[in-house]
Amino acid sequence: MLVLGIDVGGTATRALVTTLEGTRVGFGRAGAANPVTVPIPDAVAAVKAAVAEALSDVDTARIRSAVIGMAGSGKLGDPRFASAFNDIGVPVKPRVVGDVDVAFAAGTTALEGTVLISGTGAIAARIVNGSLATSADGIGWLLGDLGSGFWLGRSAAAITARELYSHRLDGLLTRMVATAVLGSIPTGPPSRQLADDLIGAIHDAPPLHLARLAPFVSEAATAGDLQALSIVDSAAGHLADSVAEVHGGGPIVLAGSVLRESGTVREAVQRLLAQRWPEATITLAEPGEVGAARLAARAVT
Repeated sequence: MLVLGIDVGGTATRALVTTLEGTRVGFGRAGAANPVTVPIPDAVAAVKAAVAEALSDVDTARIRSAVIGMAGSGKLGDPRFASAFNDIGVPVKPRVVGDVDVAFAAGTTALEGTVLISGTGAIAARIVNGSLATSADGIGWLLGDLGSGFWLGRSAAAITARELYSHRLDGLLTRMVATAVLGSIPTGPPSRQLADDLIGAIHDAPPLHLARLAPFVSEAATAGDLQALSIVDSAAGHLADSVAEVHGGGPIVLAGSVLRESGTVREAVQRLLAQRWPEATITLAEPGEVGAARLAARAVT
């Protein structure tokens, strides 16, 4: 018996076929398929392509369960998605679950615990019986998402703008941000015009584009930049505080692009969590399709 796990994201869609024990059998990848941000026909095509690739060397009759994980999963009820699976020959109807449940399952086989996700946004959630029970933050960039990629990028941009108004850019972080936004490192004296140019460029772009500056915080912190280290410490504190609002024992799973890819943020978070809950097992989640496949296998067994 085999299961199918699908992770539908805003940048890529990944499908994984495994045995009930988790042995990898097939994998497929395609473009973005989140129907919240992608037209339904394009989303359907991406899901269909990823699943077809994953099943290319698999007898589809062996698939006993399928799970799709996605944030904002309501639009996956569109009948065109069901038709896509029928076209491929998947003999079961996929179950759609939220990305929080999938992230937790990607980091542990436990049914109860806490998951902390920091990507473009940030949320901590308590998982009970494998499903989200309560959460902290996750309320969007305008009201929260403290410690997220957006928050890191906004913090870095704000420091850079203030420095441009007052004095020459001396720090690695502010030079990196200014170069990314303005195209070059300002070398002259303090300049209101340069600061206005940076602020204008940031305001001209969609707010969430600030998340693209987050990797500079991690890189500069690794190099010892004091401003970047301060941002990292603040981010870790916010994320740990979110965990404190919901944690009630069990493992703590870390997920999301910031915690996966920024070693400085992840290590700072791990230190704080270990200090507050020394008995907790802290793990880093595998990719979302792994969690989706585990949930699919759980439905069979």
